[in-house]
Amino acid sequence: QGTRDHPPAHAALRDRLLAAVVACFKRHGAAAIDTPVLELRETLTGKYGEDAKLIYELQDQGGELLALRYDLTVPFARYLAMNKITNMKRYHVAKVYRRDNPATTRGRYREFYQCDFDIAGQFDPMIPDAECLKIVHEILSDLQLGDFLIKVNDRRILNGVFAVCGIPESKFITTCSTVDKLDKMPWEEVRSEMVGEKGLSPEAADHIGEYVQLHGGLDLIERLLQDPKLSQNKLAKEGLGDMKLLFEYLTLFGITGKISFDLSLARGLDYYTGVIFEAVLLQQENDHVEEPVSVGSVAGGGRYDGLVGMFDPKGRKVPCVGVSIGIERIFSILEQRVKASGEKVRTTETQVLVATPHKHLLAVRLKLISELWDAGIKAEMLYKKDPKLLKQLQYCEDMGIPLAAIVGEQELTDGVVKLRDVATREEVRMPFYTRFQKCFQNLEITESSG
Repeated sequence: QGTRDHPPAHAALRDRLLAAVVACFKRHGAAAIDTPVLELRETLTGKYGEDAKLIYELQDQGGELLALRYDLTVPFARYLAMNKITNMKRYHVAKVYRRDNPATTRGRYREFYQCDFDIAGQFDPMIPDAECLKIVHEILSDLQLGDFLIKVNDRRILNGVFAVCGIPESKFITTCSTVDKLDKMPWEEVRSEMVGEKGLSPEAADHIGEYVQLHGGLDLIERLLQDPKLSQNKLAKEGLGDMKLLFEYLTLFGITGKISFDLSLARGLDYYTGVIFEAVLLQQENDHVEEPVSVGSVAGGGRYDGLVGMFDPKGRKVPCVGVSIGIERIFSILEQRVKASGEKVRTTETQVLVATPHKHLLAVRLKLISELWDAGIKAEMLYKKDPKLLKQLQYCEDMGIPLAAIVGEQELTDGVVKLRDVATREEVRMPFYTRFQKCFQNLEITESSG
């Protein structure tokens, strides 16, 4: 359950999608890395909060307690610490594993791809963070998935809110996990969980509710900077100051129209320390709806300045910020769109089919296709000695091959190849290279005498 086979059409569509995402990562100067699918169990535990129960743990393998990687961020932090790297911009596209309840219609699987972009190093505040948000904006715009919104918050602001609402620090992380459910549950249910399961007082829960239901832009940040309680909290003040700076940079990038400062955004993972963000696709139910509704998260990320230090023997920290693109969710949307439109996805990149209209010309086809391959041309031919021309052209249509290089007896005599545009059926005669002519003259003699 929660895994799938991909037929050629799906694999081709996925390759197209991954290529678009990777092109964006490369455009921003990232280098690719790869890490093992297996990690020591102790590497993964204690990093994911309540989601730790979803880690696939393996039985003792030769004296090692192992697990399948849950995401690409923790392995990256471990990689930086092990190799004593303090400055890096990387991307990583690979499969991760979660022992989750699959919901395949929503792109939720137990085995799935993640596409991560991260910037590690000590830099001036909010410049790398702004670039990560710009990358999300670029990718979602390029893929033309429809309207989207990127929600932004800061863990320091959330922790400041919890502090001024009287929540003990020991309950910050667990309260954070509950707040993170606000995009899926109404406030009444979230409040009920806070009081009933997490042990918060009704007054504290109501106080939190006054903050976490707020969303807006620079105006909201300015308002909260003047809030008599939050402005006295060191963490919240730092977070709000950086959030203001972030919005100034995002304004320069020209993308604030798609950004919302949203205090309900919590992201349940333990390792986030600062700015956090999540991109959601929006769907307008009808013309009378005031606000579009979210139809699912397609990207998320944030700042995790303490994670690398967890793997360094001396506890040396490397500040990091990154984003993960939810490729499975996006793929599900593209898959549905292709199905609805009836578009035929090409499963190969073949440029030309080498064809012959007459019998006893297999050697001609083999020699010509060999020359094409050697010249770097993507070419195919049918694996029959004497296929009918109609069948060869039908194969071109079925596979979406745009050109057919046809060599018959007349073409051999004239020293040309007939190049046929399969879609328009237009044909042009092109001269062979000299070496073609010589080899085909020899082949013609051999075939005739044969």
